Amino acid sequence: MSRATGVAEVTDANFDAEVIGAELPVLVEFTADWCPPCRQMAPVLSALAAEEGERLKVVQLDVDTSPVTTNAYKVLSMPTFMLFRNGEPVRAMVGARPKRRLLQELSDVL
Repeated sequence: MSRATGVAEVTDANFDAEVIGAELPVLVEFTADWCPPCRQMAPVLSALAAEEGERLKVVQLDVDTSPVTTNAYKVLSMPTFMLFRNGEPVRAMVGARPKRRLLQELSDVL
């Protein structure tokens, strides 16, 4: 998977600990190696993690290697971004987008 710098990878095995049990809100990118828009989002996620790290945890989950979590949240398109707060998904967005737009879409739930 083309991982974004400074962005942790989560899997079916550690999703509950890293996302559901997190103290901070968590932005999960459901991604795949074969997804060009997902690769396009890597620098955006790296910047977001660096700039917002004190109030937002940013992680990536490979849909091909973590099908249980992918299916549990009914993710069908990549990239899908899902924001979790207090262990619950509170916002879902599908498709690549500029960092500014992503921040705007998250601002009311952060």
